Amino acid sequence: MNAGNSPLFSLPAVRCLTRRRFVQLAGTAATGLLMTKPLRGFTADEYRVDLPPLQEEQTEGEEPKPSPGDPPAERIGFAVVGLGHLALEQVLPAFNACKHSRPVALVSGHAEKARRVAAQHGIPANQIYDYASFDRIRDNPAIQAIYIALPNSLHAEYTVRGAQAGKHILCEKPMAVSVPECQQMIDACRQAGVKLMIGYRSQYEPLDRLIVRAVREKKLGTLREFVSANSIHQGDPKQWRLNKRLAGGGPLPDVGIYSINAARFMSGEEPSAVFGHTVQWADDPRFKEVETSAQFVLQFPSGFTATCSCSYASHRSQFLRLNGSEGWAEMDPAFAYKGLHLRMSHLKDGHPAIVEPGVESRNQFALELDHFAQCVGSGADPHTPGEEGLQDMRIIEAIYDSARIGKTVQVETPAAAIRGPDLKVES
Repeated sequence: MNAGNSPLFSLPAVRCLTRRRFVQLAGTAATGLLMTKPLRGFTADEYRVDLPPLQEEQTEGEEPKPSPGDPPAERIGFAVVGLGHLALEQVLPAFNACKHSRPVALVSGHAEKARRVAAQHGIPANQIYDYASFDRIRDNPAIQAIYIALPNSLHAEYTVRGAQAGKHILCEKPMAVSVPECQQMIDACRQAGVKLMIGYRSQYEPLDRLIVRAVREKKLGTLREFVSANSIHQGDPKQWRLNKRLAGGGPLPDVGIYSINAARFMSGEEPSAVFGHTVQWADDPRFKEVETSAQFVLQFPSGFTATCSCSYASHRSQFLRLNGSEGWAEMDPAFAYKGLHLRMSHLKDGHPAIVEPGVESRNQFALELDHFAQCVGSGADPHTPGEEGLQDMRIIEAIYDSARIGKTVQVETPAAAIRGPDLKVES
């Protein structure tokens, strides 16, 4: 296989190293998602993810003119439910980078805080709701969709209530705290005739999608293994993520889910079995209710494996490594909101060559918001529907079961499609 002439490995903004430099990690994942008809409204200028064939000798052309997006009045109106750190620091600011979405309402239990936030984002004071009055959103035609950024245990309730109010739902991950709750959310949205999408922002991020493209085009050969860690230091014992009733678990459903989902969407396979182990420091006030860390292995039918760890008591570490028979791809950091770094290796003239693709970064929250807005406007199915979140919850529950009994646990693979249509960008 000669990957040296492939556009994937001949970008003008890459650094090639021909000396041998293999870091022996186990790594995997890259999706074999089906390419389908592009969603209406996506253009290469808006979201340039699939790279055009470029030769190294080509000089830079004229800078493309960015698309202005839809007029504000024609954008899909979102109500943001929950005004915690994620909503304030990521979701609401992301609307400034959106082309098809706009914030039109807020839902919060803190009236004064909501008024301040509404003023900052140009949302009228009469478009603020509290949780008791949440159901009145059904009478507000400006709200077409809601973004649920609440603690995990509240996702199911507000998805069901939002669906019953006739609003389309974009819900943060993890989808819920149990498999039955995930199914309840899917059933409620289906019955109400509204769309349900889970906020797996990494699946809309350009570098992650470049890895997926490399896998599809067999640039890495046959996938062998995936290795990943996602660890942070949770210092505040009062943080809701350390409350099992609110979070449903510790680092496994919060940050470990990124590794689980990456192994699945990058490889395009579903695990058939898992083996898990958890550690809980009961003498630490932070971990009275949830695990401190989790380690797990996902086994796939093809022989591909994913070996992963996550922790709430480690220095921040976010990486993934996907190893194939003819190349590898690694991201370090991975999973972060920004600052991602991708390196890829392939054989060139019989020697390993390492490239660092220079792909323009994008606001991941804006990408997922606009994808969902286009689905709402066009009637298309979202790329990461409720079934995607349900499958991750099946795997998470199996890992907890395995850790409890100390044995490998089988994972159900549903016959129906899990993931929606892939994102196809016009070149």
